[in-house]
Amino acid sequence: MIIQGFIWFSDIVDKIEAKHGVTTSEAENIFTRKPLFDKIKEGNVRGEDLYRALGQTNSGRYLVVFFLYKETSEALVISARDLGDVHKIIRKFCAKAQRAFLVMRDVANPG
Repeated sequence: MIIQGFIWFSDIVDKIEAKHGVTTSEAENIFTRKPLFDKIKEGNVRGEDLYRALGQTNSGRYLVVFFLYKETSEALVISARDLGDVHKIIRKFCAKAQRAFLVMRDVANPG
């Protein structure tokens, strides 16, 4: 995948900087360092699908960037966050799922 430019909306820029502590330059930087791309969902507009890029900045920070890949080969960035935050979310979800499984198991097989 070749990204020839970036599209930024000011409300997205404000959100990722305030909430996730990621700058636009950091988010763009991972695209210069061979990130891993993953198509998440077909877009509402033909040929403009939602992707996730996982990569490392020049300073060593690991980020995940969610973007729409436009027909113009530009990335319209939807969100960006530290990859460590994603791992925390996944761990928290897995812990909740495991607790729910144990409760269901105990209900189905009482003592």
